[in-house]
Order: sequence, then structure tokens, then C-alpha cells
Amino acid sequence: MKTEMFRFVIHPAIRLFLRVYRGCMVIADRLGPKKKTVEGRGFYILLTGQFYSANWVLAHLRPLAFSPLCEKIRIVSSYPVPELPNLEVIHPPVALARIFGSTVARLMMFVAVAIKTRPDVVGGFHLLLNGMLASLVARAVGARSLYFCVGGPAEVLDGGLLSENRLFEKLRRPDPKVEQSLLKIVSTFDAVITMGSGAVRFFQEKGVTAGFHIISGGLDLKSFSPRSGPADFDLIFVGRLVPIKRVDVLLEAVRLVKSKFPDISARVVGDGPLFQPLTEMSRRLGLEANIQFVGYQSDIASWLKRAKFFVLTSVSEGLSLAMMEAMASGLPAIVPDTGDLGDLVKDHVNGYLVREPSAKSYAGCISELLTDPDQLSRFSRSARASAERYSIAHASGQWTRILESKRQAA
Repeated sequence: MKTEMFRFVIHPAIRLFLRVYRGCMVIADRLGPKKKTVEGRGFYILLTGQFYSANWVLAHLRPLAFSPLCEKIRIVSSYPVPELPNLEVIHPPVALARIFGSTVARLMMFVAVAIKTRPDVVGGFHLLLNGMLASLVARAVGARSLYFCVGGPAEVLDGGLLSENRLFEKLRRPDPKVEQSLLKIVSTFDAVITMGSGAVRFFQEKGVTAGFHIISGGLDLKSFSPRSGPADFDLIFVGRLVPIKRVDVLLEAVRLVKSKFPDISARVVGDGPLFQPLTEMSRRLGLEANIQFVGYQSDIASWLKRAKFFVLTSVSEGLSLAMMEAMASGLPAIVPDTGDLGDLVKDHVNGYLVREPSAKSYAGCISELLTDPDQLSRFSRSARASAERYSIAHASGQWTRILESKRQAA
């Protein structure tokens, strides 16, 4: 009964929130200054986002920072951000975070910096709520708006249920009206950066008319390279331990494989709200000797070099950075045929695209690689070759072309 009452309240509340937001956008369009023309200099870009991994930040910001048309990036973050040329990191004051919480304090600081410094481009990683705020602020200060859609369709699908946003996940069931509102918001951006072609197809099929650009991130191919010796364990998962990743399916798959390969070994690298429940599930399945949960690790490259192949079991994905790093390390990838993953993984060439994402299907692919070392070796070479096209230099060139197209005022 309480759950139904909660739904009765939260759905109208979020719809009202989005109506108020759209009203603010209309006001900002009417009263905000005209977008500036950027000629004879580089762009000053202001960004914000929720960052959990230094590698993740580097993959997306380093190519942008290295573009000759990027004069300066300021990024407002509650987390540490690695040093980069032309990059200034701004953290919200500790006192502000204590009063309002780290997320609200960060967004307040983001707005304050935009108003004070008048950037040329204002952008956010993820739509909820960083991207939404970026689109509104850009209009208020005469900047171009930029949305990094790193989570793919899940950021809007069913009203953002799987977006990991604390507000929108409270919907608990699909809300088509909220989804439609979010799709309209995506159409307001001057540029939308997606990780792969699947996200672009999704939005365009939904009628979104924003300017889409595919930039999957830039890999440091020297840091992520194939191992030179034998592997220490069979498979590795890298990612946040959250519901959308369906690590429970991976555990079930390992349990099935264990009947044929009793010594199968796996590492789960990452932290999140499901760390303890998944650890307990592994124990219940009798996998304590087979799977180690090692938590968050800063040196992902060294962990990838110790594995034979990479497994991802997500319900929805963009083009997973963890998968890209794994394949650059020479690891074949076993992943679901969802989102943008097929842009990089070619079935039976450099890994497997699992079209029926069940534990049995994943177990079958895992068993094939454990059974056939020659195939594992072929896949490994192909995985590295496939990942090489995602270099920092290539991604930086993409950014230069995008910024050049945005020089003139809309």
C-alpha cells in the first residue's frame, strides 16, 4: 500500500519538476544573451559530472584538452580529477557540501562559475541532472550547450529508471510521459556526444533532432597493452556494482562453467551498493574459491594484464570504457548485444556478442574460450587491433572538427 502511495506521489512530482524546468528553459531562451562567436581563439569550456574513475575522466577529457581549438577547460567536480594541460578543476567549498550535500553543492558551484566567467561552451556528463542544468545555464549565459551521453539510451529510457539518478530511479516503473519529456530535453542541446552509433539510432528513432557526434573516448595505448606472460586468472569484470550491470548473471554463469572447469577463476573489480549482496551471493553459490571481489582499483591496466578475457553482463550500455581498455590489453570481450557494444565487439572475431543475455549463454561463451586456446589467442590479437582505432590522437581530431563547426554563433 505504501509503495502504491509513493508511486502516486513521485510520478506527478517528477512530471511537475520537468514542466517547471521547461518553463525555465523558455524564459532563458527569451531573456538570455545571444550566443557568442568564437573566432581567432580557442574555446573556453565549462563542464561538470559525477566521476568515480580517473581513467574514465582521462579517456573523455584528455582528447578534448589536447585539441588545438580548446583554450581552457574548467570542470566542477566533487571528486579528484587528474591533471591535464589547459584543465582547471574547481571543487565546491567544504562548508557548502556540508550544508547541501556534495551533489547539490557541486551544481550550485557550477552555476556560479558559469555566471561569473561566461564560458563559450557549458556541458554535463549524463543527462540527469548534469546535462539538464548545463542546457539551462548555457542559455542563461549565451553559451553553447553540450551533453555527454555516456550511459546511452538508459539515461532516458522509461523515464530514466536505470540512469542511477537518485531522483528518477524512485519512479520504480516506466513512465512514458517522463521519457518523452527527457527526449525533448535532449533535443535542446547544441551538441550531444555519444559513445557509439546505437545511442544515435535510438535518439533519432525517437525523433530527437540534436546534433549528434560519436566520440567513444581516447585510450592511452601504451598504458593498456597485452600481457607478455601467462595469465593469473581466467576472466575479469570491471565496473560499478549496480543493478544495471547484472553481475548476478555473471555469478550464475561462473557457477555453470564450474561444473566443467572446477578451477575457473574470476576477478570482479569495482565498488558500489551491491558489493556486499554480490559477495554473499557468491558465497551461497559456492564460488568463494573461484571469484574474488577486489573492490575499487586505481591501476586497472595491471589487473587487465593478468586476465585471459573480459566479461560484461549489463542490461544497457554505451560503448563501455572498461571494455575498450580490456580489448586494448588484448582481452577478448564477452558482452551482451546491447547499446553501442557492437561498434567494437565483432561476434566470433574479437569476442562474443551475447544475443540472449542469460547465464547459460554467457557460460557457453566462457567455456568455448577455456576449451580452445588457439581461438582465445586469435580473438586476443583481433581485440587489440580493433581497440587501436580509439587512440587519444584520433579522438582529439574528432573534437577539433566539432569545435570548428561551432565557431560561428547559431
